[in-house]
Amino acid sequence: MMKKRFIISGGGTGGHIYPAISIANELKAQYPDAEFLFIGAKDKMEMQKVPQAGYKIEGLWISGFHRKLTLQNAMFPFKLLSSLFKSFSILKRFKPDVVIGTGGFASGAILKVASMFGVPTVIQEQNSYPGITNRLLAKKAKIICVAYENLERFFPKDKMRFTGNPVRQDLMDITSKKAEAISHFHLDPNKKTLLILGGSLGARRMNQLIEKDLDFLLSFGYQIIWQCGKHYLIDYSKYNDKDNVQVTAFIDRMDLVYAAADLVISRSGASSVSELCIVGKPVIFIPSPNVSDDHQTKNAKAIVDKGGAIMIKESDLESDFNLVFEALVKDNGKLESLTENIKKLGLPNATKDIVEEIKKLI
Repeated sequence: MMKKRFIISGGGTGGHIYPAISIANELKAQYPDAEFLFIGAKDKMEMQKVPQAGYKIEGLWISGFHRKLTLQNAMFPFKLLSSLFKSFSILKRFKPDVVIGTGGFASGAILKVASMFGVPTVIQEQNSYPGITNRLLAKKAKIICVAYENLERFFPKDKMRFTGNPVRQDLMDITSKKAEAISHFHLDPNKKTLLILGGSLGARRMNQLIEKDLDFLLSFGYQIIWQCGKHYLIDYSKYNDKDNVQVTAFIDRMDLVYAAADLVISRSGASSVSELCIVGKPVIFIPSPNVSDDHQTKNAKAIVDKGGAIMIKESDLESDFNLVFEALVKDNGKLESLTENIKKLGLPNATKDIVEEIKKLI
């Protein structure tokens, strides 16, 4: 039997990279001798994260198109052409059986060229409101794996498969890891833990809120793990000197930090939302308003509408955050119902289901 060959592309943020790696790991489990090549954008975080996961990656010279007139935008046509040419030469050389895209600009270029040359393509759309790249690619894709219902207005219905988002396998059973988590993070087992997640790059407005309200949050007896993002560590690492506060740029052991957490305050990128559904923790979502099509608000709203989370918009933080937080932590019934409801929305077999679709295709 011929060795299977897979090209996988996704990047820019952890939300595109980790699903891509999860899909690769599951494909590898089912095709142990397959060959894999990842395609990313030069100078983005996938160029480090993918090799750390044990896969080869090649970078395209591509970046986003900003809505203002800038030098970046003037370069965009050249970057796009360069990426399309390089994608063509990669496809000719590697000859994949299928190309899988999980979002980000690099995946747009490689999927576009693959579909032009008749290589089957699979899109994995993480958000409840798809980005423009995937909407454009959908016409030619063979299969589109989605994580939210009612996306018929964006994608052809016959190509869609409702699978959910791939999440790391190590999140599947975190209840058994509580003791390990407490020792890993040097936590007090008698205190509740509040986890703050600003996304892989960090979130300025959330960090400002936590800094302003740190003593208020601590006054409820919580110990705090605050993931502030790599751009902000220099500003907030001084709070590591405070009792019951740990500030970190990035968390490597997400399984353990979720096992330790009793309550979470988080951005609502697609990956974070899917992970929180699997681990079933009460959460206050603070969506980033700075993403295309405001998709974080739509992601959070899909969970809030089913009674699985609380959402506070950035513009309402000043007026609402303290009131909402205090009311929630004093209401055990509400915390329990949030936990139960968000757990019902988890789709733990997403990665396997996506790989089943890819297998049918090849």
